[in-house]
Amino acid sequence: MKPEQYVDEAIAIATRAGNRIREIYLAGDFERVVKSDNTPVTSADLAANQIILDGLKALTPNIPILSEEAADIPLSDRAHWPCYWLVDPLDGTGEFIAGSGDFSVIIALVEHNRPVMGVVYAPMTGVCYYAIAGLGAYKRSGGMEVRITSRQIPSGVEPSLRLAVSRRQDPQSVLKLFHQPRHCELVVMGGAALKSCLVAEGRADCYVRVGPTGEWDTGAAQIIIEEAGGQLMDIELQPLSYNERDTLENPNFIVVGSPNLEWDKILVGE
Repeated sequence: MKPEQYVDEAIAIATRAGNRIREIYLAGDFERVVKSDNTPVTSADLAANQIILDGLKALTPNIPILSEEAADIPLSDRAHWPCYWLVDPLDGTGEFIAGSGDFSVIIALVEHNRPVMGVVYAPMTGVCYYAIAGLGAYKRSGGMEVRITSRQIPSGVEPSLRLAVSRRQDPQSVLKLFHQPRHCELVVMGGAALKSCLVAEGRADCYVRVGPTGEWDTGAAQIIIEEAGGQLMDIELQPLSYNERDTLENPNFIVVGSPNLEWDKILVGE
């Protein structure tokens, strides 16, 4: 499989879904319910999900799709998939409801338990991040496209770290994860994927997520940060894998732009 053959259409599908989300967001007329896992879902999530499912089924009718909004597929079925689409139609539903505008559409292509292509599209800014395994990570904005790379910090240097945090998060809950003294600058952004993309383009050095996320939250972000020169890892500093467990819930994880730093010594731990 050559994932690059699908990237332009995946971006177009994410954009169509994002445009629908934006329409609903600006109209302010959406329904909200709480799912069985106590997380919110809105009519914008569901509308975007349908657009993505329809688009991907037309593009690749033989490749299965695993979406946050249609995730009740047992491992006994999923384990036989050599590749599949991994989708979060609206990453940052809480930000959507809160009115911050910091949310995105996520589409990843996973092959042999590793993301090989990923798209993160932000409807309110029109910014799109994407990456293809072995071909780099890119950012499209304002009709222009640039290759992005994470900030590489020389070994032996103890820099001021720029930490990506949520606008709805207590900054102290993040700072206490790091050994002190160390100067840390906070870069505020909502949505897990968008914070990961901040690290990928060098605007932040680190994003730590403690708390529940699904594999759909990290699939595209993982290939984007890896192709930008960084890593997305669990707190034991091992790369995340996909479609190998009964649960689709991720462990706590960290996104770093400069993998050469001794993160096991920088982080306090769980």
